Amino acid sequence: MPMLGTLALAASLLILDKMLRLFEVVANEGGPIGVVFQMLANLLPEYMSLAIPLGLMLGILFAFRTLATTSELDVMRAVGLGYTRLLRVPYLITLALVVVNFMLVYFVQPVSRYDYQRLAFELSSGALGASIDVGEFNTIQDKTALRIEESEDNGRVLKGIFARVTDPDGDMLSISARSGRFLANADDMNTIILRLTDGTIIQDQANLNAPRVLSFSSYDLPIDLPEIEAFRDRGGDQREYILPQLLRIGWSERVDEATRNETMASLNFRLVEVVMMLLLPLLAVALAIPPKRSSSALGVFVSIVMVVAYHKINQYGEDVAALGLASPFLSLWLPFALFAALILWMYWRVAYVPGGQAIGWLERFAAIVAKKIVALFRLMRLTGRKELKRMAQDHT
Repeated sequence: MPMLGTLALAASLLILDKMLRLFEVVANEGGPIGVVFQMLANLLPEYMSLAIPLGLMLGILFAFRTLATTSELDVMRAVGLGYTRLLRVPYLITLALVVVNFMLVYFVQPVSRYDYQRLAFELSSGALGASIDVGEFNTIQDKTALRIEESEDNGRVLKGIFARVTDPDGDMLSISARSGRFLANADDMNTIILRLTDGTIIQDQANLNAPRVLSFSSYDLPIDLPEIEAFRDRGGDQREYILPQLLRIGWSERVDEATRNETMASLNFRLVEVVMMLLLPLLAVALAIPPKRSSSALGVFVSIVMVVAYHKINQYGEDVAALGLASPFLSLWLPFALFAALILWMYWRVAYVPGGQAIGWLERFAAIVAKKIVALFRLMRLTGRKELKRMAQDHT
């Protein structure tokens, strides 16, 4: 449960800022609010590639921390159950999540990234049915001018409507109506029907001596939708390629060097992020065991900082490799080797060195700082009490 809760919390925090920006973009473009949640759903696989490692590591860390703070871990080790033996079940969970994360970077992320770009394109082009700006003149297909005073029920009910339709031969139709609503046209998908209620039509044609005025209780005005450009096929961005496609492009001699660098950088970034998960149980155990007679939670903070910082280093390494400034093996796999060596050393200190601590020096430093802060607060509170007592005596 801590693992699942951390995973859900991390994913929620990652998409929260993006959600606010998407709401602003959709509101400016006049699109339906539902598209925000569709776009966030397509971004979720990308964020899950970081949320899954965080949730896995913190779940294992909290489990071992609970055993350590309740002294159950000492009992288990006393009967011969070492850390390596206790990690069997966490590693089974890790292997299952490694498979899930691999499927995300193999297929789900590229496809969802393409769907996100498609929705963004359709939103900006009007294919999602942008709403009519209320209180302003809206031009449709350069021949229809439409103005609406009020809009209710999410645009389903329109009030105070004025429309002017101009034909290529110069004929003009001016319409005002009390209310109306948009209806789908089953016969022609490129045309919608604006059904108007209680209004007046002024018809001005070249063959008429004077404009003709008509009143109506119901009138259907066909409005041609703008032609929407078809979105490109998947593959316009290297993040939209699945792993076999990245391999084929990266090893092809027919593509230019810039494209080859980008695809190989993306391929190695995805693989190193998945392989890194195999080290997380060792990191979790190394940072879960606080010093004896201590309940310090510093290891939780350090673990989050290490995983997030390593993820950012990998992103920087991917950018460097994509620009061709360094090989992916140097910018991505070398940091992985150093990170793995650090984790293995920390785990060896905790598991095989009697009384060893992975971050013992940091725990001691944090304890000293905490004592200084507590002493400072006590001094401030004592000084404040003396000052209040003196002020009370002066007042009396």
